Amino acid sequence: MDSSTPSSPPGPGRRKHRDRHGRGMRGPLAPPQVPLSLTRSELFDDYVRESMERLVRRWPQLEDVEFAVLEVPLPAKNEPEPDTVPLGRVVLGAAGRRSRILVYRRPVEIRAKSKEDRAALVHEILIEQVAELLGLSPDAIDPRYGEE
Repeated sequence: MDSSTPSSPPGPGRRKHRDRHGRGMRGPLAPPQVPLSLTRSELFDDYVRESMERLVRRWPQLEDVEFAVLEVPLPAKNEPEPDTVPLGRVVLGAAGRRSRILVYRRPVEIRAKSKEDRAALVHEILIEQVAELLGLSPDAIDPRYGEE
């Protein structure tokens, strides 16, 4: 028998290797390294990572600080509910735990619609939180703070 002809017709137990129009199965729309295939959450994580790396290069003492992204702010125990939804928060380290800077993804995405605005807002939030953690002004953390 010739190797180009199938030995048995496809049945219910066999999978077809082509679609019904004979064009073959569709592949991915974009390769994995292309930003098109990143989710909104992954893109947001990249904004935080890039901004954090810029700040750590300038302020090496931030190496010991943990940066994290949460979807929404969780209500804190024994604290009154704030009037506005926070975009970020500093959690001071205690009892052998590292300090943490939290950025809340959903509130940031609601306030900044474009990717460029979102990246800029994430950087501003991190500057403000680092300034609070280090006890400095945001301008001291990044001289371009507040510029458009």
